[in-house]
Amino acid sequence: MPKHLRLILISLGLITLQTTIVSFMSVLNIIPDLMLIWIVYIAVREGQIPATVYGFGIGLVMDLLSGQFLGLSALSKTIAGFLAGYFYHENKIDITLSNYRFLVIVGVISLVHNIVYFVVFTQGSDVGLFTAIFRFGMFSMLYTTALSSIPMFIAMRKPQLR
Repeated sequence: MPKHLRLILISLGLITLQTTIVSFMSVLNIIPDLMLIWIVYIAVREGQIPATVYGFGIGLVMDLLSGQFLGLSALSKTIAGFLAGYFYHENKIDITLSNYRFLVIVGVISLVHNIVYFVVFTQGSDVGLFTAIFRFGMFSMLYTTALSSIPMFIAMRKPQLR
């Protein structure tokens, strides 16, 4: 199966999980962002341009499904994919995916994603920017980072070629 077709099918499957099952994992109305973990994974595995393109596509599909603020998820996930692409290194893909660096990358990218998202989302609302970032953004970042340990442990179990 071609690489991009496989990535698109996995993305559609994860979007289905994100919009259906992940809402049952909420803790105080905070849910992890599986799509952000997937975008960072694509960035580390494939590079900056594929991560940016997939970030935009995934964000646009999420916007169309939610119907809340068309373009906001597309913007924030595009920026996240672009920034995560800076952590791509052709010779260190397996090393990055299988240790704590992946968690750090997901945490940093999730924080930037949430700041961009809430800067736009809170415009014209009664909720303050700092309240939104600290109440929802920080906890969402921590939850997403904790959940990203699952693909990290899976990558650790994969036999390394030496």
